[in-house]
Amino acid sequence: MLSFCSLYSGSSGNSLFVETSNTKLLIDAGVSSKKIENALSDINVDPTSIDGILVTHEHIDHVQGLGTFSKKFDLPVFVNQETLDAMPKQRDKIASDNIKTFKVSDKFSIGDLDIKPFPIPHDAANPCGFNIWKEDKKISIATDIGHITNDIVKQLEESLFIMLEANYDPEVLRCSSYPFPLKSRIAGPTGHLSNEMAGKTISHLLKSGLKKALLGHLSKQSNFPELAYQTVMDELIATDSFDKDSLHLNVASRDVHSEVIQI
Repeated sequence: MLSFCSLYSGSSGNSLFVETSNTKLLIDAGVSSKKIENALSDINVDPTSIDGILVTHEHIDHVQGLGTFSKKFDLPVFVNQETLDAMPKQRDKIASDNIKTFKVSDKFSIGDLDIKPFPIPHDAANPCGFNIWKEDKKISIATDIGHITNDIVKQLEESLFIMLEANYDPEVLRCSSYPFPLKSRIAGPTGHLSNEMAGKTISHLLKSGLKKALLGHLSKQSNFPELAYQTVMDELIATDSFDKDSLHLNVASRDVHSEVIQI
């Protein structure tokens, strides 16, 4: 068994959950500890049963509840050193023996899950995505990506499931109320990924066995779930060989957990 659930996903907060019969992991804790507890309760998961929290980067929408949640339930936090140093308020809440540092691109294991972080282009200290394996089943988490590189594509290949950012639509972003510097940051090379690029990436990954995809980290001001879904579908349909029944595609909600996806 390998399962995934998006507890919260969006520019206002992110937290993801991965489970096997022996191991339970959180990825990021970007909402309050209480909200994470509530979402876990909704899917019948006891917070004390979690084996660790993986951290992608230090931005507040990924670590807001990290220190409190770790402290309350005595949970280890797996984080690279640069990210740890960039979030002193969270670091100081975590018991020293619960801080487990890793080097980006080095593989490590938690329970029966093998994990390989990989670097991503984002304006943070040392941001990363994650490949996660249970035996021969591979899933990938890739959000907060300013642009897709060949290295990232290689990291994502052979994933059966991917949580991929579809943050903004360029035209909606242009017309949004965001100030110009923020618009430039979002669309810049270390900002976020557009719906169109998410579609092109998923289209490529279908060739290496992708079966399920969840679009995540949507902007509240410069995107809509229906638009993200349709833009990605349009990119896929533009591929002559695309079979609509071959891919289960959905969009993660900002405030409500997703279905528990079985891989």
